Amino acid sequence: MEVTKTRMIFYPILAAVAIPVNLLVILILLRGRCGLSRCITCYLLAMASADLAVILTDVILKQIIPLYSTDPFTKNITLCGLIDCLTHAATDLSVWFTVAFTFDRFVAICCQKLKTKYCTWRTAVVIIGTVTALSCLKNIPWYYRYDAVYFFFIPLFCMVKLSYYTSPLWKAFDLLHRVTTPLLPFILIMLLNALTVRNILLASRTRRRLRSQGDRRNQKDPEMENRRKSIILLFSISASFILLWMTQAVYTVHERITLNHIIDRLLKNRLPFIIGYIGPMLQLLSSCSNTCIYVVTQSKFREELKNVLTYPFVLFCC
Repeated sequence: MEVTKTRMIFYPILAAVAIPVNLLVILILLRGRCGLSRCITCYLLAMASADLAVILTDVILKQIIPLYSTDPFTKNITLCGLIDCLTHAATDLSVWFTVAFTFDRFVAICCQKLKTKYCTWRTAVVIIGTVTALSCLKNIPWYYRYDAVYFFFIPLFCMVKLSYYTSPLWKAFDLLHRVTTPLLPFILIMLLNALTVRNILLASRTRRRLRSQGDRRNQKDPEMENRRKSIILLFSISASFILLWMTQAVYTVHERITLNHIIDRLLKNRLPFIIGYIGPMLQLLSSCSNTCIYVVTQSKFREELKNVLTYPFVLFCC
């Protein structure tokens, strides 16, 4: 009961905050005045759009409407499958756009020969389009996961098919889903960030040594300053993703070991049961965390945010 009350409070607040926040980020990035390259802007726009899609599908359609509606449209098996399919696709996009952005920054910092060809607006569009298509195709099977429960030919609600827990095909698909979201992205992001840090440390030592030999005056290095800003943005987004997804990732492993969360309910094992609700909440919270990161790490983004927020008042006063 306490968990239900928490969900009834948390999800509406999250939706009320995350929707305008992500729309505001999209608007600011579209203006193109944040001092970011077109390539980076393209990835950040894709991430903000995916986060907005997660809020619209996972929070509003899957969480809020069933919680508050006395006659939920989730009685319709077609809508049950469609919402499940869209929710998983949006989540995959949000996760893999973060991986794509991390890889792009890795190439830009560590692979100078590949940088000029890969780190372009055109390549970013191709990568985003490919990830979108693959995510949509990969999540089509979720549409067929449900059966309707009837009472004298009257549909009561949708229920997951028994074959979802027993069929080898469904088990293989479920394993693929859990590996691709979020276990594999976790590994890739941590690996790419570790390689990036190693490269930066080596490059920083070399540049400091060369500059100390050529000019002993204490001057700022523009190249290292640009790298520092890019790294702060990259690591902040990566760290936020890992921290907010960690609980859900751990519960995913636990759920597979114990077959499913029904066992925890039967055994009255409250800790995994509660974590099973907290994990998705933290995961969905990541859908509006990037804006806070932009505000903290990017001075020009702060200026643009201030301009956008004050523009209606300036227009009204004039």
